[in-house]
Amino acid sequence: MLILTRRPGESLHLGDNIKITVLGVQGKQIKIGLDVPHDMQVYREEVYLRILEQNRQAMQASDQDVFAAADIWHKKTKE
Repeated sequence: MLILTRRPGESLHLGDNIKITVLGVQGKQIKIGLDVPHDMQVYREEVYLRILEQNRQAMQASDQDVFAAADIWHKKTKE
């Protein structure tokens, strides 16, 4: 892990497209601003970990689950 010290108002650049600016410090909290490309997704860590877990669970779906879902969808489209 790279550790850098920045003061409020100072920034870091990650490559050419990402800028991180320290906006303020209040006690144990740090407010940061992110300038990232519009097509880049940014998640808080707890949300990102939940997404990874849900994706892992989705990958464990059996073929029977997929066939059952397709059957239900097919029946709904006929109605």
